[in-house]
Amino acid sequence: MITAIVFVKADVARIPEVAEQIAALEGVSEVYSVTGQIDLIALVRVRNHDDVAAVVADQLNKVPGVAATETHIAFRAYSRHDLESAFSLGLD
Repeated sequence: MITAIVFVKADVARIPEVAEQIAALEGVSEVYSVTGQIDLIALVRVRNHDDVAAVVADQLNKVPGVAATETHIAFRAYSRHDLESAFSLGLD
């Protein structure tokens, strides 16, 4: 399974509609509105790299109101448990 994190710049007046349309795309598991230089973050979870291209380049980029995207492919996933262990000082 491949996870892609897609940063989306959108037309500010249409952010809720853009987010809903992106969330409805097959392969998109979650969409978040965020603060900062970008407006939305979409998580795409698909089987292979061709599917990432099909979702991001062929569909998400064409949603009306999407101005630009930046896609990041995840190498590894770390669960909350793994992160808590990594930063634990061993104190109870």
